[in-house]
Amino acid sequence: MEKEIIELEKLMNAPDFWSDPAKAQKVSKEISVKKLLQEQIRKLSTIKDDLDTYLIMLEEDFSEELLKEAEKCLSSNRAYVNEAEIQVLLSESSDHCSAVMAIHPGAGGTESQDWADMLLRMYRRWAETNNRKFEIIDYQPGDEAGLKSVTVEILGDYAYGLLKTEIGIHRLVRISPFNAQGKRQTSFASVFVYPLIDETIEVDIDPVDLRIDTYRASGKGGQGVNTTDSAVRITHLPTNIVVACQNERSQMKNKSTAMQVLRSRLYQYYLEERQKEQQKVENTKTDISWGNQIRSYVFHPYQMVKDHRTEHETGNTSSVMDGNLNPFIYAFLKFLAERN
Repeated sequence: MEKEIIELEKLMNAPDFWSDPAKAQKVSKEISVKKLLQEQIRKLSTIKDDLDTYLIMLEEDFSEELLKEAEKCLSSNRAYVNEAEIQVLLSESSDHCSAVMAIHPGAGGTESQDWADMLLRMYRRWAETNNRKFEIIDYQPGDEAGLKSVTVEILGDYAYGLLKTEIGIHRLVRISPFNAQGKRQTSFASVFVYPLIDETIEVDIDPVDLRIDTYRASGKGGQGVNTTDSAVRITHLPTNIVVACQNERSQMKNKSTAMQVLRSRLYQYYLEERQKEQQKVENTKTDISWGNQIRSYVFHPYQMVKDHRTEHETGNTSSVMDGNLNPFIYAFLKFLAERN
């Protein structure tokens, strides 16, 4: 590890290093990641040595005071060790990227549209509590409540690696606030997540393959956003991938953001083609309906959130809806590692 860092720093100190900005950015990022990993290995080694020392001392001369001291050491380092374990599980090439997330309601009109909006808030709260930037780039409001579709960027290291665990159908069971008779209602919404590709990863896009449309923004936005044709929709004709952005007043900024999202979508698409793993991803893109859900959120007649892939569950539904998703995320990452 040390030799690799030294060789990369030699490249960085070369006079012409910044003549190729994309390559320079990639090398700088690689140095940063390797130094972080090196520090992590050092700290984990120190924690292990400390705990081994406690074990030896306890075997030689046991005391309650020493045991409590050892337990305190273990407790204070548990969170760091758990976080390191999760990072080991995030080993795919795009896991370190920021994420693009799209949420769509299933059949059921207002009920499902409201559920999709609730999921949007849940992921916003997850981003806030995990120090990730959350930005809506396209929002189509529902007819009466909720939303018809939304696309967001969640910016920060390993956002994609963590949130890829959320891909699939999410099911809600509750007493309907839109039903005068107070009947229990089941609603569905889908979540798709893509890595947000940076400039260091090349994705070839031929301009002749693009159809670019502009229109007046219809979603949530600041004063002036909805008064001009600043929203941009880009269709990649060969793949029929469509992306849109309407959160800025500037048509140019919206186009730039939409192109970045399109690059991410195409990167994912071509990666699946090359690795012949598209079917594995397609299995998550099933009908947004009964029997296909990855997770159920039950508000009535009892309180429970359960992941059907890992069987991880909790009765604290309000905590989950307030963004406490890490136990579910970690459980699924461990499930993937054990399965592979």
